[in-house]
Amino acid sequence: MNMRLNIGTKVALAVAAAAVCVASAVGLLVHRITATDQLTSARSDMDRRLMSAVYDQAAGRKSEARLDPPDLPAPVSRAVRRGVRVTYLQDGPDPVLWAATRISDRTVLALSRPYGWEADELAALDRTLVTTGAAATVVVSLAGLALGVRMGRRATAAARTAERIAHGDLDARIGPQGRDEIARIAASVNAMADALAARLEAERRVTADIAHELRTPVAAMVTASGLLPPGPASELVAGGVHKLRLLVEDVLEVARLDAHAVSVEAEPRQVSAMARRAVAGLGGVEGPADGPGADHVNDPPHGPADGRVEVRIVADTVAETDPRRVERILTNLVHNALRHGAPPVTVEVDVETDAETDGDDAGPVVRVRDHGPGFPPDLLAVVTASGPQRFRTGSESAGTGLGLTIASGQARLLGARLTFRNHPDGGAEATLRLTGGGPADEGAE
Repeated sequence: MNMRLNIGTKVALAVAAAAVCVASAVGLLVHRITATDQLTSARSDMDRRLMSAVYDQAAGRKSEARLDPPDLPAPVSRAVRRGVRVTYLQDGPDPVLWAATRISDRTVLALSRPYGWEADELAALDRTLVTTGAAATVVVSLAGLALGVRMGRRATAAARTAERIAHGDLDARIGPQGRDEIARIAASVNAMADALAARLEAERRVTADIAHELRTPVAAMVTASGLLPPGPASELVAGGVHKLRLLVEDVLEVARLDAHAVSVEAEPRQVSAMARRAVAGLGGVEGPADGPGADHVNDPPHGPADGRVEVRIVADTVAETDPRRVERILTNLVHNALRHGAPPVTVEVDVETDAETDGDDAGPVVRVRDHGPGFPPDLLAVVTASGPQRFRTGSESAGTGLGLTIASGQARLLGARLTFRNHPDGGAEATLRLTGGGPADEGAE
């Protein structure tokens, strides 16, 4: 199981580990020094007492030492036989400290005493060291946790602000706190956001100014193309001028969306009516449907689409929205599907339930699907993560341009959700989820 630890937990664990290591090292050092001092002092005392017992033995006085004791440890006996005066600590459940020396060729004088008091003192010291070390570790760990939580919150705030900036909120900023590395990151993110906002604003102004400047000459070209004598050349010029006029209008629309110089005029409108009007704007509606709730739309020979478009009404409802902007979104989606996908293009009107939305608000939904190769994986990853980008193309079969950029901007303005995916049965699919909805009135337009 993969368990991701945040920076606060990591800092707390690192501080706790460091505190444990320091407390253990200090405890071992104090234990060793104390044990050595105790044993050195005890040996010195036993050696002094042994020498006093030797003098008493030579003077014929009674002493606490014993001659050739039977319980003399073997290491002491071997050392004394070699003529060495020794002190020796005999370990065990009841430790004993020995001091012994040879007073004749075959006689050993030895002195012993229990060493339990020193062992108890050392054990008490060890317990004190463990308790103190544990308390210090807990205190230091809590301090490390507080520091780590504070650092984690600051890092999380910086990450969230960066994500907001990446999703288009160029007014998001990180409040400066401290002078450490995280504060430097926050300052860098704020500087990046300022530079990005200034650059985008400059680009938006340049785009808007160019589009405004082009409107007058383009309008003159439209008028002039209408005065040309009929013929293939005039039709070619008229078609090019028409595309140029649409491009200028699209650029102006993007500039207005970027500048938030737009307003929403909401009114109750039947979703199916908006879908039919959007498709009808691409060509003429003709003939009866093949099945219930279906309309077939074919473009004229020289219209913007050269394939068949089908409108399917699975379930209808009334939405409180801006119908002009919804129709613009659907028109752009259908046009993009015809241009980059393959017919037939299906425009499906439905109403999602709470169970279908996985906890999101249920409401009217319009799906636009073509039967082409679908979005390339790299392009789909981009439009899924950050929405369509202007003039970005993934391959010859799919791409995004001003049409999808405008559709995405209009959806955000309406509070709707526009998502993209490749349909499991093939083709690219764009889904527009509108906010709210009520029962549809029969015949409402």
